[in-house]
Amino acid sequence: MDLTKKRAVFYDLDGTLTDPGEGIVNSFRYALRAYGIPVEEDRRAYFGVIGPPLADSFAEYGGFDRKTALEAIGKYREYFAEKGIFENEVYPGIPRLLAGNRAAGRRNIVATSKPEVFTRRILEHFALASWFDGVSGATLDEKRTTKEEVIAYGLRVFGLEAEEVVMVGDRKHDALGAAACGVDFIGVSWGYGSEEELRASGAQRIARSVEELSRLLQLP
Repeated sequence: MDLTKKRAVFYDLDGTLTDPGEGIVNSFRYALRAYGIPVEEDRRAYFGVIGPPLADSFAEYGGFDRKTALEAIGKYREYFAEKGIFENEVYPGIPRLLAGNRAAGRRNIVATSKPEVFTRRILEHFALASWFDGVSGATLDEKRTTKEEVIAYGLRVFGLEAEEVVMVGDRKHDALGAAACGVDFIGVSWGYGSEEELRASGAQRIARSVEELSRLLQLP
């Protein structure tokens, strides 16, 4: 991985920049209850929904068909838009990381399967927005949801070639989406995916802390 060619870093949001576990799980359980599905009290039982597109998670955890899964996303957003969005916290050291990447002459861009409208609210709420040059997120109508779609869209709208970007994320979806777009990938193990998951999905490098990620990105 030749970092001298990189003009931008694409960051996953959930599990990479912020820890959204409480809000996402609360929103997901709210939606399941709306359909009469019993829920586990242990939040860890639903950590697997953090990262993938929501429709896939409702299919996996609720057994919903595509139509019902899309309807369930609407119930999820009832809770998320009011409460879940801010049941979240920034991982320590992230602002310093973003400042260092900008000082190195690279752009900071969020590439997430979370809808852009929610992503921007989160960045503003946690005073991260000023560190970013753009957001490439999902659409509310579910027409752009997968990490491959999000990364491809980001490359196009920000005028970047694949070799000019490195993707940073915590789940296999980040690694596989980056590979599908020809983008280099660095995994982070402080989120919701294991090192085993990341390596099996083709992560070229794995950072175990924000400080280690800074070193891998060769930041000042």
